[in-house]
Amino acid sequence: MEWCLPPTHESAAVLRRELTNYLERHAVPGADIGGAQIVISELLTNAVEYAGTMIWVGIDWRSTHPVLSVHDLGPDFVVPTGAVAADVPNGRGLKMVDALSIDFTSVSKTAGGKVLRAVLDVERASSPATAQRIDPTVGRLPHLDEADDDGYFGRESFLRALVVDLANHIELEYGPAAAEDAVSRIGASIGRQMEAAYRDRRGITGPLTTEQLVELSLGLKEALSGDFFVVSSDDDKIVFGNRACPFGDSVQKAPSLCRMTSSVFGGIAARNTGHDASIQLEERIAVGDAECRAVMWRDAPPVDVGVTVHRGDTGSPA
Repeated sequence: MEWCLPPTHESAAVLRRELTNYLERHAVPGADIGGAQIVISELLTNAVEYAGTMIWVGIDWRSTHPVLSVHDLGPDFVVPTGAVAADVPNGRGLKMVDALSIDFTSVSKTAGGKVLRAVLDVERASSPATAQRIDPTVGRLPHLDEADDDGYFGRESFLRALVVDLANHIELEYGPAAAEDAVSRIGASIGRQMEAAYRDRRGITGPLTTEQLVELSLGLKEALSGDFFVVSSDDDKIVFGNRACPFGDSVQKAPSLCRMTSSVFGGIAARNTGHDASIQLEERIAVGDAECRAVMWRDAPPVDVGVTVHRGDTGSPA
């Protein structure tokens, strides 16, 4: 689940409340929600004060503990190490974040700025808590600047809002596992039809070769106005790059759309290798990176690499 918000304390406060409510609904009884709230508050406050640009925030709760990510904190932001220096204004707050989190890391972004990730010390309940209806107030779609001169939204804006808000609604109401399953099913279904059309036009039967798999992956994205290319390919993995998102600049206001890429690529790979396929989204234009990097692992990736796994499917598209 992801949000894009302007660098204001008001927007950060709204998102902080929404994230806290989300944790409370899905955490085990007695979880340290207060500690997690402090972590969220410190990271959002630092983002507002040091970014100077739009801020991207994501929370991934596919594992037992949620991972909070805050992107693009700006070139002037410093993560202190060792003893807290008196002249580092954000030092004490981030020391508190480090103490209250299971893990806290900082990664420099190729396009500038940083992404901070904190594993919150809040355990997910084994079964979803009773859902509470919430009207999201951050990152609403369609955005007002997408309307035409008469104040109407076009088909693309409407359909994009429909997809993103549906995924966010499922995650808010039923939990991250349900949303992940829904988006994966939709992406895999669309990818299957794309592969079926590719096979039909070329009279291909049987598993796709590596060359055909790459051609299909690049071709379907190009048809959607993307600019994907192969960065590298070896026995372990294929690394795809992308210079232009099919959704245009608006993807920076709806980073959840990235989920479709991993589902489409992963579904195609799984069907044609006969085993599980792992897709890693290393970099994303949606969260401020200069280009996208999607890694399609041929076999099991290293254990420390975060991936989305798509189950093997021996059946080819009809």
